[in-house]
Amino acid sequence: MRGTPHFVGKRLREAREAREFTATGLADLVGVSKQTISQIENDKQTPSAEVMEKLAGALHFPMAFFLRPVFENEGDTPPLFYRSMSALTKSARIRAERRFGWLRQIVQYASRFVDLPAVAFISLDIEDPRDLSDGQIELIANKVRHSWGLKDGPISNLVGLLENNGAIVARCDLGPPTLDAFSYWDHLDNRPYIVLGTSKPTAARARMDAAHELAHMVLHRRINRKLLTNPSVFKLLESQAFRFAGAFLLPATSFAAEAQFVSLESLKSLKAKWMVAIQTVIMRMSDLGFLSETKEGNLWRNLSRRGWRTNEPLDDVLEIERPRLLKRSFDMLLDNGIDPAANLGLELGIRAEDMEAVCGLSSGYLSVDRVDQVIMFPGASQSASAPSWNDPKPIQFPNEA
Repeated sequence: MRGTPHFVGKRLREAREAREFTATGLADLVGVSKQTISQIENDKQTPSAEVMEKLAGALHFPMAFFLRPVFENEGDTPPLFYRSMSALTKSARIRAERRFGWLRQIVQYASRFVDLPAVAFISLDIEDPRDLSDGQIELIANKVRHSWGLKDGPISNLVGLLENNGAIVARCDLGPPTLDAFSYWDHLDNRPYIVLGTSKPTAARARMDAAHELAHMVLHRRINRKLLTNPSVFKLLESQAFRFAGAFLLPATSFAAEAQFVSLESLKSLKAKWMVAIQTVIMRMSDLGFLSETKEGNLWRNLSRRGWRTNEPLDDVLEIERPRLLKRSFDMLLDNGIDPAANLGLELGIRAEDMEAVCGLSSGYLSVDRVDQVIMFPGASQSASAPSWNDPKPIQFPNEA
């Protein structure tokens, strides 16, 4: 039976992994053998029209997706930083990486029409994290604060601060709680990406995730990717990221003056002011040497007795910080007559629901009707209303304080 011209096997694997299907599971669903799926993914055969339709339906992709050339990186790929590298999160990590690729392409598309905030992250030449001391991390965290014009007080909106300084921040469902956040420095547009999961239901814990990923983007973006496979180095990276996050959110110079009277009630007040978890406050005080071993042990025991390990006071009061940059970029495109749903559907071949999911947009924000039925073969021209990638009309993005 005749196959599908221009079918790209790597797209099938991308779609399958994005939906967390095994080759066997997908084969059973569409009524072919596992070997057939493997042959298609490796471009050794293309699917018949009937199988093509079943694959698109099972994976919830328009057929255009499977006809698009693969988005390839050039040069060495920087490390992608995860909190957990356990086998339990492997399929979730692969799913996240596939969807993250769509996010990067969406941002690259939007940046042709919207002038995103300039990247203002300090650059460090650290190739081996074992060369970093705790004292150096404290100094670097302080340097970042000052480079962004911050004083030594609480940060009112960390996610907004990251976006204003050039980071792309998305908050979306990453799957299991063990995969709560990750970050990546994209060398193609020299911009940091921070993806926050929705598994952390409290503002304080979500804020720590953002600060933790900021640490990786500042401290670790130039390290050798191979070092991530070394368990002791990976553990060190995580420890350094937590140290940086604590120093960035609770700078020693001002925090020290407020940490003199230690009780759970006083820590509750510090949480309200600094917008970090009580557990983060305790760990920061320990890092700075403000607690004796006995005092710290008593605090942790009392915290457990009150049930604050899982549910702290003020968790239902503090509001989770939500990214706004991508949403406002789409708003600007619409205001200037550019339909992101239709045009991104043409360029990327993915459904509006997937665009909403990876960008952290509310469900239904993008229209799905105009995207699902589009099939674009290589060489096909765009509609007259579609914007040209070669003739962008930049829209200035306001960089709010």
